[in-house]
Amino acid sequence: MTYLRSARRRPLVVAAVGAATLGLLAPAASAAPADVRYAPGAPGLGDPYFPDLGNGGYDVGHYHLKTAYDPDTDHLTGTTTIKATATQNLSRFNLDLYKLNVRSVRVNGREAAFDRTGRHELEITPRKGLRERSMFTVVVRYDGVPETLSGPIVFDLPYGFLHTRDGATIVSEPNAANTWFPSNDHPRDKALFTIETTVPRGLKVIGNGRLVEHRSVRGEDTFVWREDRPMATYLATGQIGRFDVSTATTGKGVPQLDAVDSDLASDPNVRATPGWTTRATDELAGYFGPYPFTTTGSIVEHNNVPPLNLENALETQTRPTYESPPIEKGVVHEISHQWFGNSVSVGRWKDVWLNEGYALWTEKFWAERHGGPSALESFKQIYADPPQMPEPRPRFWDVVIADPTRDQMFHRAIYFRGGMALEALRHKIGKERFLELTRTWLADNRYGNATTEDYEALAERISGQDLDAFFKTWLHTPGKPPTWW
Repeated sequence: MTYLRSARRRPLVVAAVGAATLGLLAPAASAAPADVRYAPGAPGLGDPYFPDLGNGGYDVGHYHLKTAYDPDTDHLTGTTTIKATATQNLSRFNLDLYKLNVRSVRVNGREAAFDRTGRHELEITPRKGLRERSMFTVVVRYDGVPETLSGPIVFDLPYGFLHTRDGATIVSEPNAANTWFPSNDHPRDKALFTIETTVPRGLKVIGNGRLVEHRSVRGEDTFVWREDRPMATYLATGQIGRFDVSTATTGKGVPQLDAVDSDLASDPNVRATPGWTTRATDELAGYFGPYPFTTTGSIVEHNNVPPLNLENALETQTRPTYESPPIEKGVVHEISHQWFGNSVSVGRWKDVWLNEGYALWTEKFWAERHGGPSALESFKQIYADPPQMPEPRPRFWDVVIADPTRDQMFHRAIYFRGGMALEALRHKIGKERFLELTRTWLADNRYGNATTEDYEALAERISGQDLDAFFKTWLHTPGKPPTWW
């Protein structure tokens, strides 16, 4: 999630995803035999931490989010078009949408019945059942004031759709994408995105991927962004504000776009952020394999924005968001997430240590490669004096990082013990084997989802070692492990 200052879904083939989005892969629905049975899709994917998030019975190929937002009223008007494929014979299906007013729903061009059930369920019943493997289109019109979330998950800090002085900052991890658009809101259902946002003249919108259109009409500006690689819903963004924008190309040829709150243009760390981003994008590709997306960049917000989750950043896909002022290792952390978390995403939210542990480990590895202490020395210091959370949060060594519980999923132990576990594994199987493991993990699961158990199995295969006892100690058991050096 953030840089801290102190049933598996197979990887997707991008070309296939794009074809599915265009309706080229799924056969056309044929007339249903009289004995075909239809059933509702599950109202949740059964994630241990968020059992009601996500929905069963379909797979999203593409979202087109078309919204208009007025900061003076905090009012959002939206039309979301979803192209999906039925994975069963569907009589009805759900989308996740928190509290916003639904004005109409259409399925395959025809009005559909809908109902609100629970806190964030939009239950949709099309006029006709949807055959398994058929493509279908859902259009939801909605409006309202997006409600910011808070609570113990992110330590009572606000997150979701954050209303700022001149626009909005969107921080959707882990469960807040549905506060601003209807979705299948779980990382297991990645999709391509088009994000089209209209705002009053003078404001800009910075989104994921490439800016493909900007138009001005009658005192309003519309920005259209397109992310053409699979993306989890919580990584989608559309930051609204007064930004200075610059563009460049990294040494490896990756297009880069950086946006900064106009009031921050003179801050030296802000001015340095594009260079740090370029360097991290290219250099980490040398360690981990090709950069997984078609663009890179950054968004730097003013520091009077409510805290962005834990401390200061979020790895929004292709263009991380930072609260001013960023620092270099924070940029390294968030760019590393483009591989760990964005390209290879969690299969369940309890696997989040794979995202955050690897990003924290990358910070220490970066320092090792750039004249700082070795990663081993850095983690020895953390082992001796780990960062603690204020009570009543559990103490550092009491957190089971492979299953920390929902309310502790961003505890500092997830980051620091997670990174330490990876350094201990590097020491145990050897540096070259560890780098081979990391690259294979990223290549095998590119644009897909994976779990802790998947990682453990791959580590044993790559190393040729029985690592059951190691992983039990480091990932599945509370308490301070014995020294490993």
